Amino acid sequence: MSKKATSTIEKKDAAPIGSSFAQAQINADLTKGERIDLYRKMLRIRRFEERSLRAYQGKKIGGFLHLYIGQEAVAVGCCSLMGKNDHVITAYRDHGHAIAVGMDTKALMAELYGKVTGCSKGKGGSMHYFAPSLNYWGGHGIVGGQIPLGTGLAYALKYRGLKGASMAFMGDGAVNQGAVHEAYNLAALWDLPVIFVVENNGYSMGTSQDRSSAGPGLAQRAEAYGMNWGTCFGHDIYEVRATMDKFLKLARDESKPSVVEIDTYRYRGHSVADPDKTYRTRDEIEEYRRTKDPIQVFQQKLIAEGVLTDVFVEQIDTEAKAEADLAADFAEASPFPTTDDIQKDVYWESDHPDRRTSKGRLFFD
Repeated sequence: MSKKATSTIEKKDAAPIGSSFAQAQINADLTKGERIDLYRKMLRIRRFEERSLRAYQGKKIGGFLHLYIGQEAVAVGCCSLMGKNDHVITAYRDHGHAIAVGMDTKALMAELYGKVTGCSKGKGGSMHYFAPSLNYWGGHGIVGGQIPLGTGLAYALKYRGLKGASMAFMGDGAVNQGAVHEAYNLAALWDLPVIFVVENNGYSMGTSQDRSSAGPGLAQRAEAYGMNWGTCFGHDIYEVRATMDKFLKLARDESKPSVVEIDTYRYRGHSVADPDKTYRTRDEIEEYRRTKDPIQVFQQKLIAEGVLTDVFVEQIDTEAKAEADLAADFAEASPFPTTDDIQKDVYWESDHPDRRTSKGRLFFD
């Protein structure tokens, strides 16, 4: 007998400030301090990203740098709902999620600089942040490659009898990868507690969604696998939390997978190397910034609620900038890995020779 999707949320017009999402139980239960912490995290992400951009332009950072500016409410909203047995895995635009789960910005900036004090010891860079102790599993550079891994996290939860969920994030450019659909299929077949979160910022690198993806919507593809699906707007953190709460409960309580598409927007190019001048206009970017900037939207809500004041906003912003500067100073002062570090953290047996059981060479000159 075929399975049938039991819950969908239709896409709607952008909700006005002061909408009913603030009254959703998951948001109504927030204390004043918790609301401020959500705002603070969003602003910390924004200031960290802006500081890392300056470091990149100053030639302190090599390789790629994929900025999360404009999408802050998605990572903070989703990760704020995490429980003890919930896990997160994402793609290469991973800085926002890392800060949202509680990683130290000094270690994050040091990783961008390629320093040994980085969260991946300077070997991963921008695309490979990890914090297993925080149930954060990266940071992956292969488009869509993290989605089967996120499905595996959900399988492990179910296998071990733990009440939790895996949130596997991807961009709209990953939804057409074969591995993503294979993961959908297995998640539906085995009833795995995973939420596939599509952060749809409108452009797969420089190609608009209209030119890259067929069908009525990215989340609605879940119907082909009998999975639940939903959509929401990513500029309102209350809406993100209200939407994701439903699907997280479905995963934790019933071990049911879902696909959630969150409409969001990035102000910068696909990466810093992207000229960002050939596929969208400056007016388009400024219109979103003027009407839907996630930090400004939430700030206005909190001021209206009597949670924030203009003076407090200025204080939080000053603290966020100082934290980003401190992270850059820490990264600048940290040492680079040595040549001997090249062969560390590659094979478990190499790092634990007293417990090695295999024979033969692990490394070749």
